Amino acid sequence: MAVASKKIPAPDRVQVRTALLSVSDKTGIVELASALASKGVRLLSTGGTHKALSDAGLPVTDVSQVTGFPEIMDGRVKTLHPNVHGGLLAIQDDADHVEAMKAHGIEAIDLAVINLYPFEEVRAKGGDYPTTVENIDIGGPAMIRASAKNHAYVTIVTDPADYPALIEELATGATSYAFRQRQAAKAFARTAAYDTAISNWFAEALDIATPAYRTIGGVLKEEMRYGENPHQKAAFYVTGDTRPGVATATLLQGKQLSYNNINDTDAAFELVAEFLPENGPACAIIKHANPCGVATALTLKEAYERALACDPVSAFGGIIALNQTLDGKTAEEIVKLFTEVIIAPDADDAARAVIAGKPNLRLLVTGGLPDPRTHGVSAKTVSGGLLVQSRDNGMVEDLELKVVTKRAPTAQELEDMKFAFKIAKHVKSNAVVYAKDGQTAGIGAGQMSRVDSARIAALKAEEAAKAMGLAQPLTRGSAVASEAFLPFADGLLSAIAAGATAVIQPGGSMRDAEVIAAADEAGVAMVFTGMRHFRH
Repeated sequence: MAVASKKIPAPDRVQVRTALLSVSDKTGIVELASALASKGVRLLSTGGTHKALSDAGLPVTDVSQVTGFPEIMDGRVKTLHPNVHGGLLAIQDDADHVEAMKAHGIEAIDLAVINLYPFEEVRAKGGDYPTTVENIDIGGPAMIRASAKNHAYVTIVTDPADYPALIEELATGATSYAFRQRQAAKAFARTAAYDTAISNWFAEALDIATPAYRTIGGVLKEEMRYGENPHQKAAFYVTGDTRPGVATATLLQGKQLSYNNINDTDAAFELVAEFLPENGPACAIIKHANPCGVATALTLKEAYERALACDPVSAFGGIIALNQTLDGKTAEEIVKLFTEVIIAPDADDAARAVIAGKPNLRLLVTGGLPDPRTHGVSAKTVSGGLLVQSRDNGMVEDLELKVVTKRAPTAQELEDMKFAFKIAKHVKSNAVVYAKDGQTAGIGAGQMSRVDSARIAALKAEEAAKAMGLAQPLTRGSAVASEAFLPFADGLLSAIAAGATAVIQPGGSMRDAEVIAAADEAGVAMVFTGMRHFRH
C-alpha cells in the first residue's frame, strides 16, 4: 500500500548547518571539508574519513558521538542508527517530525557526502569470495537512499567530481532545490548500478544463468552528438568490465567516436581477437558491423593489404582492427584509404607519427586482445523486455569436426574451412564466407536467403578480382563457410558454382542427406561442426 504524502512544499534554498562525510574514495574530501568548515558547517564523519579529516586538522565529530554507540563488528555497524537516519529522513517543516526529533534528541543532517566500498574495483581485480563479500557496502547505500528520498531538505553528493559544483552552490551557505533534485537522481542511479554489480557477481559466482531479476548497470563515459541517426539521442556507458576493447581503449588521437563508430569498432576488435598474435599478424576491416575483408599474413602490412583486397570499395570509411602492434609501414598503407577508426593492442612511434598526419582519424590502443573464449553475457532490448544470453565464445578450434562426404578435405582446405567459419561467426545472418590461403575471398551478409548470401559473396569476389587485375576470383579453389546449416542443396550449388571445393557448416538440417549427396556428386569435401553461429 502506498504511503500518503505529507504534502509539504520543498523549500527552494536549504541552509547547510551539519554535514555527514563518509567516503571510501577520499579524493578531494579534505578540500571539500575545509570549504565546509570555513562556512561554519559542523562536520560529522566515520572511520577512515574521520581520521583523514582529523589528521588535516579539521574540527570533526565522530558519528559514534552522535549515536552514543561505538563502531562494532569491524566497522560493519556504525551508521545504522535512528540518530543518523532520523537526521537524514526528517521532514524539517513537519510538526510531528520536529517533535519526534526533540523527543529523541535527533539533530538534522543537511548534507551527506557519501561514496561506497569499492565493490566494483575488487570484483574487477578478481578478489576472492570473502573479500568481495566484505566489500559490499550496507550503511553507505542506506544513507544515500535516505538522503536522496528526503532531497527536499537534504543534499546528497556521491561523486567527487561534483564537489566543485557543491562548493559553488554553497556560496551563500545553502543549496537550491534544483541542485538537490539532480543530486538525488544521480544518487539513486549510483546505488542501482552498485546493486546491479553485486547481483550480477552473485549470479556469476553461483553459476546462475537466469537470475530471477536481471539488471544491467553502467557509468556514463560520454554523451554523444547523436545515435545511429541524427534525430536520436545517445550516450556511451561502461560497465566496469576490464575486457580489452573499445570501452577500455585509449584514444590516442582523432575526434570523438560516434555511436556507430563504437558499435563497429567493437565488432572489428572482437573479430580480429579470434586470431592469436603469436600465430601471426591478422587484420579485419569492418563496415556497418559486418566484415568486408579479413586476412592473415607474415607481416601486418601484408595482412591489411590482403584484407583490403577482398572488398576495397566497401572498405572506404571503414574500421580497421589489428591483432598486433601497429607499425609505421602498415600505418603508411592504411592512411592511403579514408578510414574512420584504427584499433590495435598498441602502436609504435613510427605509426603514431604517420597517423598524426590525419588528425580526424581515430587511433585506439587497448593494451591487449580480448579472450574469445571468455564467458560473459550480451543483451539487447526489445519492446517491454530485455534479451540476455551468454557470449558466443565457441571456437572452431575446440570443435570436433565431422567429415560427412566421401572426399575428406586436404590439409589446406581444412585450414581455409576453419578460417572461413571463424569469420562467419562475426557476420550478420544469413552469412556465407569464402576463404582461401588465410584471406577472405567473398563475404555475403544479412540476407533473408542463404542462397542470396552465397551469390552476393561470389559477386563481391568477382568485383575484387577485377579491381586487382586477377584472371579469376579467389573463390576458385576456396573453402566456404555457412554459420548455420544449409537447409537445401541450392546454397551449396551456388557455392560450388563460385568455385568452392570445400564446405564447412553446422549440419543438422532435415535435408542433410540431400546436401551431402550434392557435395559428393560435385566431388566437394564437407565437414559438420555441430555448432551454429547465428548473429542478428
